Amino acid sequence: MERVNEQVESESTKIALKKEIGIESIIFMICFFAFFIWVGSIMGGTNMIKTMMATAFDLLINVCLYLMAVAVIAGGISGVFSEFGVVALINKVLSFIMKPLYDLPGASSLGMLNCFMSDNPAILTLAHDDNFRQYFKKYQLPALTNLGTAFGMGLIISTTMMSFPVEGAIKAAFIGVLGATVGSVISVRLMIRKTKKYYGTTEMVKTNHIDKIPKGMRRVREGSAGSRFILALLDGGKIGVDMGMSIIPGVLLICTMVIILTNGTGASGVYDGTANQGIGVLPLLGEKLQFILTPLFGFKSPDAIAVPITALGSSGAAIGMIAKMVQSNKVSGNDIAVFTAICMCWSGYLSTHIAMMDALETKEMTGNAILSHTIGGLGAGIAAHLIWMIVG
Repeated sequence: MERVNEQVESESTKIALKKEIGIESIIFMICFFAFFIWVGSIMGGTNMIKTMMATAFDLLINVCLYLMAVAVIAGGISGVFSEFGVVALINKVLSFIMKPLYDLPGASSLGMLNCFMSDNPAILTLAHDDNFRQYFKKYQLPALTNLGTAFGMGLIISTTMMSFPVEGAIKAAFIGVLGATVGSVISVRLMIRKTKKYYGTTEMVKTNHIDKIPKGMRRVREGSAGSRFILALLDGGKIGVDMGMSIIPGVLLICTMVIILTNGTGASGVYDGTANQGIGVLPLLGEKLQFILTPLFGFKSPDAIAVPITALGSSGAAIGMIAKMVQSNKVSGNDIAVFTAICMCWSGYLSTHIAMMDALETKEMTGNAILSHTIGGLGAGIAAHLIWMIVG
């Protein structure tokens, strides 16, 4: 097979070129139509299309707009923290922890807190602030996607897990948070190994408004403290709107496919074109891998394997699945610990990672980010299981 893949360099970018029509076009067309013919043969062609549209609309209204609201609030808070030097203070205080653990500046811990209190994209509002960006080298910035995602929805997930009527649920949830922290270290470190090779280790991240902020200084707005507070709050919120808009394509396109591959017919028991129906192939795949995954995680029931698979696309959906399993007495304290760790570390990363990397303008590292985080999530679950075995 003849391949032409020249690199044509323009003033600032390199453009990859291939033959206008080649074997790639044919292979892609076959795979594309084969996939949708296969799904359509199970769901029915009309139902498949209706479900895709309804699911995308449901994600837009109930997920994307929610994430935009989260990003606006987080952006406003981040803007105020940046304006009044809180980011600089946190960077100084926590650098001695963040550097050895993650090879990241201390300021990145504020992004962890933002995501823990809200959701994955909350870290993006910080990543576009000059007073935050100035502490990062270029190889460190893409790893913020992995770091933020590992703590996304942490407060919601952990408190929900504590509320389940399972013996030792509160202790298990805390162990799960610790497991997610282990997973975050694995994910970020694996990611940084790749970014160091790609970007090098010396170049600093460029600031948006001025070429370089002098060492020991930070950029502030003009005016009184009150006017600076209001402007920082509003400007941060505007960044949140931009971030919310930028994640919509990734969430709608990727999460729709994940849901179709994960869910079944739903309560109706038949395919009728409603939102969030699917062919349930990922849980079946999980059952085939049960002989490997169950010893690693120590699940009480084989059905539990569907939870981490669902968490790939949506931790909210995974939590709903856990609630039903608790009612059937299929969940133990160990399961709660592992579920907390995996749901928190993964927190639907397949539906947000691509959009987050795009928003950070580091799309070229998306594949590495996803692979690193997949391994990190598995590590989080295994760590939670081992910790539970020791202290449970």
